[in-house]
Amino acid sequence: MLKPKIPKFIYQLYHFSSALQHKLTKRVTISGFAVIFCLIFSAALGLDTTQNMTYQIFTFLLSIIIISTFSSLLFRSRFSATRTLPRFATVGVKLKYRIIIHNKTNKTQTNLKLFENFADPRPTLKEFLETPEPEENKRSPLDIKLGSYRWLWLVSRKQCGTAKTIEIPPLQPNSKTEIFGEITPTHRGLMRLVSVTIGIPDPFGLFNACQTISLPQSLLILPKLYKLPPIQLPGLRKYQSGGIALASSVGDAEEFRSLREYRPGDSIRKIHWKSWAKIGKPIVKEEQDEFFVRHALILDTFQTEKYSQILEEAISIAASLASDIQTQESLLDLMFVGNEAYCFTFGRGLSHTEKMLEILASVGSCRDKYFDSIIPVVLEKISMLSGCICIFIAWDEHRKKLVEYLNNMGIHTLVLILTNKPPDEFNKSQLIQSELTTFQILNVSNIQQELMQL
Repeated sequence: MLKPKIPKFIYQLYHFSSALQHKLTKRVTISGFAVIFCLIFSAALGLDTTQNMTYQIFTFLLSIIIISTFSSLLFRSRFSATRTLPRFATVGVKLKYRIIIHNKTNKTQTNLKLFENFADPRPTLKEFLETPEPEENKRSPLDIKLGSYRWLWLVSRKQCGTAKTIEIPPLQPNSKTEIFGEITPTHRGLMRLVSVTIGIPDPFGLFNACQTISLPQSLLILPKLYKLPPIQLPGLRKYQSGGIALASSVGDAEEFRSLREYRPGDSIRKIHWKSWAKIGKPIVKEEQDEFFVRHALILDTFQTEKYSQILEEAISIAASLASDIQTQESLLDLMFVGNEAYCFTFGRGLSHTEKMLEILASVGSCRDKYFDSIIPVVLEKISMLSGCICIFIAWDEHRKKLVEYLNNMGIHTLVLILTNKPPDEFNKSQLIQSELTTFQILNVSNIQQELMQL
């Protein structure tokens, strides 16, 4: 069944109305909208001035609107502002931040409001026509043809969150006042703030006179995090090649063993400078081999859609595991495929968990490659792995083949399979029966509860 095609004029209508709504929200108060509605209603009833007196109400309301409009246009304010944001925020966790407003006038300013302005979140025509809302097929043909839900979702996705309108306390003349804003992140990605707008109502409280202050800043929104029970992957320490670049001073990594004379090919980093100064010839340190635990976190990003709820949940689970697994005395390899196959290593002084979350905040779906393209990345590290966590958004022969290979290599593996189907519809007979492999089926509607059963 073909999906109804969205007419281009629908996009133009949404594009214009969205910009109009953005301006009116700041310029017109709730009282202003009420008066405008009454004005239109009275105009409709008072067309015949010989039959009723409703036109007098229309004239009165019109006079108020004209006075309010001129009052807001003639107002001249002088404010400046600074905003202090952290580097990161997390989906679903409200962020409070500091704003300092400087009143440069000689009067006390009251009844002010502050609005945060995001970078234009409206999608392009191509994005609107080619990017369906997740699970859009469940909506009615009319909803799909109109595309209103798709538009709202795309705007929300690109904006990454919402900002609360701030009621500003009275600002004293020529003074600075500290206030606190609140942002609610709704989607992972880069949130761009371009300015703040300070609005002051006219004497009737219908319209706001506005001053916009340019304050370009960005905030990286990290994936949603779930609570997890303690997860211990069994596995032995294995030899890690690469020397000191792959380990810090924790545990038995690169521990000192003895001194010997320099040999061609020895790393300059291993020269023992004090002994060289004392003896008069190059002396290097010998260190024992590095053995410690190393886990792989394999994230499945292979799907035909650009966005899907199931992939977003998979990324959130990967972020939760990355935050929860202790990497002070071990290594963790994050493996996924985007434009190409990636493997990022964390732990033992190499990189912090914060960096891994930053990477996961930008992960997208892989629509032009097959699942097998992640196999070479896994094979490159497999001899050094102690254990593995696989997060799959589907279950088929290709994914089963990878799990079987890990099992044959003697690697303890935890496989998390996400599904939007009811539990009784998932065919568990296709899963591998092995002491080295543990499976957990996670329904996207009940992720938190099922994760606690790990």
